Amino acid sequence: MDVTAGNKGDKVRSDCFVSLKKTKSGGIQIDLQSKVKSLYGDSIELLCKEVLKFYDLDNVILKIEDQGALPFVLAARLEAAIKQLIKTDKEFLLEMLPENNSMSSFDQHRISRLYLPGNTPSLMINAGIHKPDGIILDLEDAVAVNKKYEARFLVRNALRNLSFMGVERMVRINQIPEGLKDLDYVIPHNVNLILVPKCESAVDLQKVNKRIAAIQKKSKSIKSVWLMPIIESAMGVMKAFEIAQAADNVVAIAIGLEDYTADLGVNRTQEGTESLFARCQVINVCKSLGIQAIDSVFSSVDDMEALKENVLRSKSLGFDGMGCIHPRQIKVIRDNFAPNKIDIENAKKIVFAFKKATEEGLGVVSLGTKMIDAPVVKRAQRTIELAIQMGILDINWKNQTNG
Repeated sequence: MDVTAGNKGDKVRSDCFVSLKKTKSGGIQIDLQSKVKSLYGDSIELLCKEVLKFYDLDNVILKIEDQGALPFVLAARLEAAIKQLIKTDKEFLLEMLPENNSMSSFDQHRISRLYLPGNTPSLMINAGIHKPDGIILDLEDAVAVNKKYEARFLVRNALRNLSFMGVERMVRINQIPEGLKDLDYVIPHNVNLILVPKCESAVDLQKVNKRIAAIQKKSKSIKSVWLMPIIESAMGVMKAFEIAQAADNVVAIAIGLEDYTADLGVNRTQEGTESLFARCQVINVCKSLGIQAIDSVFSSVDDMEALKENVLRSKSLGFDGMGCIHPRQIKVIRDNFAPNKIDIENAKKIVFAFKKATEEGLGVVSLGTKMIDAPVVKRAQRTIELAIQMGILDINWKNQTNG
């Protein structure tokens, strides 16, 4: 019986398609078709033999249609094929990058997060160059049902072998309970955050954390892994507060409007009136608990003006960021979620006024004819922090005059 894994076709890049068959004799037979065979054929065959020997496969016929696959991709495809052929718990793991190659904290800004299909390596390799705040390796909707098993190996190897230029590394698992199996492939391997789709109860997140704890205990890992549940149904909206309080490692809630509007039985519109209640519900839940509210992706990748309008509406409601389905959306989202010059100048004046009042021991802070209370100061401080992080305001801004 032949087993297969990977992708093939004229449009496939940085990937390969492998076909594997056990034989009774004949040793390891490799049929490699590759445009780079003259340059890299020996190293490709050497890696394949190493993987096959690791799984004690001495007599096989391996056919490879290579379209420029990197070693981590080739190893993932071959391992996925092998584990369809034989039963084994062994993992063939290439050397992992240092775990400190990406920073992740509870309250870091997550304005733009780029979705990458979990079974398409060509989109992963240089994803960090687009400078999103995070990348999302997607094992759910972006992967065909018959490809989900092999995508797990590819995502695992990508987490181990790609730096993504230091941005936060996220994985969207499948809907619970199937998504619990995905965790085995990502938790020990440099992931920062797990997105839990179609979340409808605190129990979903508790199951995720229980599985994470078991995996970390087995792998002797104590690295923090954050959770971002995605609300995508009427039930999820109504239980948003329960979901947000389900665990201490919930850093944000995202809303998915394609599935939500389908659940309502209405069409999603650009104005978003049909989802206003759900979005406001998520925002108020998040703000009340001090976590981030993340808006749904914008599905049109060609209309940048419409995207800009959508971002500005999203920001005005109180969202802290949104997902991206194409790199060209990142700059529009970042630029329009960023504080503008007027926001920054007003924030600086408020902080300076508060500092002066504090130094003078005044119990009341005012700016012109307006009184300034603690929430206003806090909002101004967050505006400045965001402006500094995004490079709009110099970190030494306090040395500047306030005009």
